[in-house]
Amino acid sequence: MTVDDTGSGADPQAADSGEDPLALRLEHLILGAERRYTPFQAARSAGVSMELASRFWRAMGFADIGQAKALTEADVLALRRLAGLVEAGLLSEAMAVQVARSTGQTTARLAEWQMDSFLEGLTEPPEPGMTRTEVTYPIVELLLPELEEFLVYVWRRQLAASAGRVVQTADDEEMVDRRLAVGFADLVGFTRLTRRMEEEELGELVEAFETTAADLVAARGGRLIKTLGDEVLYAADDAGTAADIALRLVETMAHDETMPELRVGMAFGTVTTRMGDVFGTTVNLASRLTSIAPRDAVLVDSAFAEELIRTGEAPASEAEAAEAAAAAEKEGEEPPAYRFGLQPMWQRPVRGLGVVEPWLLARRDTAT
Repeated sequence: MTVDDTGSGADPQAADSGEDPLALRLEHLILGAERRYTPFQAARSAGVSMELASRFWRAMGFADIGQAKALTEADVLALRRLAGLVEAGLLSEAMAVQVARSTGQTTARLAEWQMDSFLEGLTEPPEPGMTRTEVTYPIVELLLPELEEFLVYVWRRQLAASAGRVVQTADDEEMVDRRLAVGFADLVGFTRLTRRMEEEELGELVEAFETTAADLVAARGGRLIKTLGDEVLYAADDAGTAADIALRLVETMAHDETMPELRVGMAFGTVTTRMGDVFGTTVNLASRLTSIAPRDAVLVDSAFAEELIRTGEAPASEAEAAEAAAAAEKEGEEPPAYRFGLQPMWQRPVRGLGVVEPWLLARRDTAT
């Protein structure tokens, strides 16, 4: 593909608008349609009010463009579909706006990451003399159809998994306010690292941490809620799964000499879920426990400890474990297979949550 083919030639629309011709050709390549409508024309064609159309666009993360002719038939169709769901009673207007917002936020981050990663990984242009800007066009042209199909595949897989969790929910209230195990994993001394490390080196460390955490959480049956640079937030349906993830995170990071030490805080209880995120006292408690956890250690709240004990994942004490083992041996039976050990720590006040009793979590066996 020559440079002219990537959009360096004259473009009447670009000349009229004063925009970069390559940017316009890229937009047309990705959207597959010409600019035809102003926002008012698009709203009228979709059969929705300008006010509602503006709410949808802003929710999706798109800037106000006045009355510039910058929208396509796809924009009209998207408005029509969202409005149709509201008219059919399948979504409330507020819920439709939430759908637009959650989709926009998620895909905006994905799109930014993809473009940065693809261009960063490019070592040589397809043809001598091509700038990075010009190289963008052939990259997008080659990757667009494959990535589009892959995106839909992953979304359907995630939707199937989420639907499965809903079906297994005990009652309707739990669909919004659910009992979950929530964990924060935090890199120790990250602020000091930002002063000592070069930006590129720091970025590589953060990416390695996020990648390792995301892979481990997914593989062990948890759900990564979000990453915050030096911290990840995850959730699991049961305390045993969350505990296993926390300890494996600490163990994995401890064996990597390039990684700082890690600390993890976890809590178990009612959690409010909104737009893929989690909120509530349980989440706040997990965050506070993380801030007071020892290096390369895991702290849990009393509710989390009680849940592990209730489900037979941990003994109430080592004395109880010894008694259970002795009783089993006397009866010629296998002793209880406790996976975790719990050590009560000193009660302490936690800002905004009163006095809490943290427990130090450890693994009682070496099984992998």
